[in-house]
Amino acid sequence: MNVATTKEHHKAAAPGVKITINPVGMDRPRAWLASGIEDFRQATAVSLAYGMFWVGLSIAITAGAITLGLWHWLLPMVAGFMFLGPLVAVGSYGVSRALEANRAPHLGDAFGAWRPHAGQLAMMGVMMMIFFLAWIRLATLLFALFFGFEVPSPAGLYSALLTTPEGLGMIAVGSVLGGILAFGAFTISVVAIPTLMHHDLTFMEGIEASVRSVARNFRPMLLWAAILTGSVLVGVMTFYIGLALILPVLGHASWHAYEDLVRVDVIDEGEQLHG
Repeated sequence: MNVATTKEHHKAAAPGVKITINPVGMDRPRAWLASGIEDFRQATAVSLAYGMFWVGLSIAITAGAITLGLWHWLLPMVAGFMFLGPLVAVGSYGVSRALEANRAPHLGDAFGAWRPHAGQLAMMGVMMMIFFLAWIRLATLLFALFFGFEVPSPAGLYSALLTTPEGLGMIAVGSVLGGILAFGAFTISVVAIPTLMHHDLTFMEGIEASVRSVARNFRPMLLWAAILTGSVLVGVMTFYIGLALILPVLGHASWHAYEDLVRVDVIDEGEQLHG
């Protein structure tokens, strides 16, 4: 009996946290974006270098796919970028944290921001990769459903997408299903990664904070999802060049969204025993 009582006491006295989700209004997404622009202005060189790194990587992947004759994978891969965006933004979170600490950010803040919480961030990376691979699989199935298994020429495919019933049908169905999948990824990740970077939590606690943020502030978060999606699409339409500016700005803005939405309080031993 004494042993059991002692174990229960130690379990109750273990340190813990309380995650509180703040309600926000419809004006906050625009305020987050403005804060992101201001962070970019204050750390232009580092933020732009970080954005250009991802632009260069995107161009290299695109060139590689074309060289290897895998050009037909480009459209789903570009669309699937939405699933990996929260991971890409990690460096921008590090820069914003440096600015808040009244430090001049450097490249180490951007490219080394993941190191203190590498394990939990890696688990979030696995979760986002699952969504990305699910999208690629879905896109493959839709292509086979509407066009069969024979891959047409690049000009023929992109022309067919916009001028034939099969192409328009695939775009419509793919947009709906992809949108549902993308919003699911957004729901579990929108503030999960900055939460994990700021606190010693598990990736499941980060996901919990993210899901609760979307559930409690559905309309503002829906607007924020639209802003993120629209901005990335604009960047892609500039042959990735615009992403050098857009990615870091959105990353900084997402950090401010996290700070606005999530409060994590450490529960000490006395509070837990009292509870």
